[in-house]
Amino acid sequence: MDDHINHGDSKEVSQTDSRAPNESAVSLRRMSKQQIFTLISMASVNFSSMICYSILGPFFPNEAKKKGVSQTIIGLIFGCYAIFNLTASLILGKYIVQIGPKFMLISGLFVSSVCTILFGLLDRCPGMIDFIVLCFIVRSIDAVGFSAAMTSSFAIIAKVFPNNIATVVGSLEIFTGLGLIIGPPMGGILYESFGYEVPFIILGCFVLLMVPFNILVLPNLSASPTGGSLIQLFAHPKIVLLCFVVFTLSSGLAFIDATLAIFATEKFQLSAGFVGLLLIGVSLPYCLSSPLLGFASDKYPSLRKWLVVMGGIGTAAGFCLLGPTPIFHISHQLWLFVFMLTIIGFSLGMTGIPVFPEIITCAYENGFEEGLSTLGLVSGLFGAVWSSGMFFGPTFGGFITQTLSFEWASAIEGAIGFLSVASSCPEAGPCWREGSSAGLDRTPKLCKPNQPDLLLLLSIEYPFT
Repeated sequence: MDDHINHGDSKEVSQTDSRAPNESAVSLRRMSKQQIFTLISMASVNFSSMICYSILGPFFPNEAKKKGVSQTIIGLIFGCYAIFNLTASLILGKYIVQIGPKFMLISGLFVSSVCTILFGLLDRCPGMIDFIVLCFIVRSIDAVGFSAAMTSSFAIIAKVFPNNIATVVGSLEIFTGLGLIIGPPMGGILYESFGYEVPFIILGCFVLLMVPFNILVLPNLSASPTGGSLIQLFAHPKIVLLCFVVFTLSSGLAFIDATLAIFATEKFQLSAGFVGLLLIGVSLPYCLSSPLLGFASDKYPSLRKWLVVMGGIGTAAGFCLLGPTPIFHISHQLWLFVFMLTIIGFSLGMTGIPVFPEIITCAYENGFEEGLSTLGLVSGLFGAVWSSGMFFGPTFGGFITQTLSFEWASAIEGAIGFLSVASSCPEAGPCWREGSSAGLDRTPKLCKPNQPDLLLLLSIEYPFT
């Protein structure tokens, strides 16, 4: 077991990379009992965390609206989660080695579970102001706990499964995707059947039960910190460009999360349960297409830049037709609305899959040491940029929706997407030409792009929130 855990410095990473692929597959079939428990633990963490995160979308905006909360404030409630996610991810990503990934994960689970339960009790607040203030407080603390749990989960996986990281991440994505798919309809159905409190209390208690389980089964991991800082990482133009792509992804997802429920209820007279089913239109195509898109981007590295461009075009067009944009003079139709959500989900996969491995590749090419410290820095930067978009999407989108309409707000999200395409296009974005396909092939195994769901595992924490 020690051979699997002691994997910190760049020398060990290089030795791991030189092993034959079939050797990794054999070692996975011979997992130790502790590795099996760790895999089960990470699967349960991803599944439950994504359910807890995604249940808000179908009913919370309407519940807040009943208390007199404006669309702008609702967007800020969603957005404050991202602000504290941003701060926490920067700090935790920098000091994950010093804090310890096991302690960080267990503490994050405990904080997140308690906050989820408390959020279910907020409907008892007598006044609108009290409700708004407590929503901000509970959501902010929950964001810190959620960030800690999800950031540390990748470090644990990378340490316990150093030779099988792509296979393990791909397997865990199933549970991440299931959580995102089941969460919205489950939240909507529980809300319709039992009211506001029950969905949060049930899921919060489920996460709380995993705290003692993880204390018992997770190994104690340690690694030596290495040099490098977030400022040095963000100083490279290619990383800035890739971070803008990440920003547009999270901004669009958060905009949908904060505004879709009210729009769908008013325009199509849908119940909370059906609104939850609508949200599957984004997550399901993303989850189903990720393995295939990841395989294509790994087998044909030259396609990656075109995946980003084509995915950006699809995302931008999807948002423009989601409303649809008033200048198109297209009437509101439910089938078109669902189809555009599906296009957005698939296109986000095309754009998002190459981004995180590209940032890690760029970091290594610019002198950062291979190891958990660099992975923590990249994860922190990724989480910070993702959270920035998660704040901008619901806040700015909610303001535009309240001032103008949902149709114009989605059109603006589409315009931001087209701007991302312009910067990512090989002719318009010279940074892409710096990273040739040959350079991309030098990606260390810890961050090989054939792990297509790294985006979900590391960040959709920095997800749809």
